[in-house]
Amino acid sequence: MTTTQQDPRPADREPDGAVPPGGADVPTHGRSGGAGGHVLSVLAALAAAVVAVSAGLALAAGDRRGVVLPLAVTAGVAVGVLAMTRFSGYVMLMLAVRPLLDVVKLSGPTAGRADTEQASRLTDPSTMVAVLFLLAAGLWLAAQLRRHGRLRGSPLGWAMLLVGATALVSALGATRTTPSLLEALRILTVVVMFVILEQLMPDRAAVRRVLIACYASLVLALAYTVLMTAFGQVPSEVKGQFIRISGPFSQSTTFGRYLMFLVIFGFAIHRFLARRARLLLGVLLAVSLVFLMLTNTRSAILGAAIGLVVVAVLHRSGRMLAMLLVVAVAGVSLLPSVGSRFAQLGEDRATGGGPTGNTLQWRVGYWAEIIPLANRNPVTGIGPNMTQHETPQAKKPHNDLLRAYVETGLAGLLAYLAMLLLILHTARSALRRAPPGSLDRGIAVGFAGCVVSFIAVSLASNVISNVVTLWYFVAFAAAASAIAHGRTARPGPRTLTPHHLGTSRST
Repeated sequence: MTTTQQDPRPADREPDGAVPPGGADVPTHGRSGGAGGHVLSVLAALAAAVVAVSAGLALAAGDRRGVVLPLAVTAGVAVGVLAMTRFSGYVMLMLAVRPLLDVVKLSGPTAGRADTEQASRLTDPSTMVAVLFLLAAGLWLAAQLRRHGRLRGSPLGWAMLLVGATALVSALGATRTTPSLLEALRILTVVVMFVILEQLMPDRAAVRRVLIACYASLVLALAYTVLMTAFGQVPSEVKGQFIRISGPFSQSTTFGRYLMFLVIFGFAIHRFLARRARLLLGVLLAVSLVFLMLTNTRSAILGAAIGLVVVAVLHRSGRMLAMLLVVAVAGVSLLPSVGSRFAQLGEDRATGGGPTGNTLQWRVGYWAEIIPLANRNPVTGIGPNMTQHETPQAKKPHNDLLRAYVETGLAGLLAYLAMLLLILHTARSALRRAPPGSLDRGIAVGFAGCVVSFIAVSLASNVISNVVTLWYFVAFAAAASAIAHGRTARPGPRTLTPHHLGTSRST
């Protein structure tokens, strides 16, 4: 009989005492007893029956909220159990399915609607998921801190925490606390997602898992859009003379900016994947480019173009630059609405905040109008999301730097500027540390492209308002941070090698 010698170190800790790759997932030590298991099965069946009957009656009565809420509560309970038992799996699930939550959004688009019903926003599945995520993340982080005595962090993480803190403080002093606190909560989910992902990325395998989850979300978003279009129910919105594809989101601008980040990062890592993964990602990127054009979101299209140029330059790829030129010409030729949308920038008439026309000219006038709002409280601002409640146009600032000043004051502006500087520093550090010809290099280049695009677009848009898209931006930021701090030098467990996201040397 042979025996194996066990490692004297605890199985759930890395040699340096860092947080283990899987997080603080709770292992299952045994199965429920016979009687207890039967009782739980019966209760689960009864709950499912009650939910099904309730949703069916609401559907027959035409009550959308009555259909969505029971299903959302049931799904929330199931996801909550996952969060308490397998937290890393819960985070990956959230990244994969988050775009689809807007399909069942009850409050609808809120842009330009200062009178949005707050009860609807409070019962939105996305809001409930945000609350659940913050609660689960807080408990998990507290458990990690107690277990290991420290958390993995970075200067960028501290800057993001300051952004979240200033948003929360500003919301408490807002004239309308509820909508302002809701916006602060949304911002906090982005901050906490970055902090969580920093803990869950101790090695290269963990980084790959997060990227798989991000692009699984793209598969689901594109599949939903294609299937709905095939059945004649094109997910879109009409703005002026344009029909703009909105995908699973409530607004075309959100879909456009989501695709912008995923396309830029996808082109950067494409050459470093294995053959099958390259083929799959290539198809996703081609479809994404078409839908990006069809969103007719000028800021997202321009942001994607800027980011892809950065990727091509950093990769020193003349072929990619030539391909981008071909795509641009083909897009304008085959999709005349894209050319017409950009042609409106040259029109003399202002839109007054309308959906079409020379919105750049309108933005400049609106910026001059909202700056004096900060005089009411120059230190902490008027509160997140309050600009649209304080102006007759009922619109957001369309400039994130200006928004940081007006809505969160000088404190929030300094925190936001610190975050931007540290985002740039993280991208630069990752580029310096990533070995040539590796997936790490692709991640660093992709994040650099996303950073330049983010900054460029945020100067004339409300990128901070698109919280769902920022989840993926901070996921890429956390991956770049792992490279910048040398964590991807460790290969991770041998069993965690997803072959469909394998790497290959660039030719």
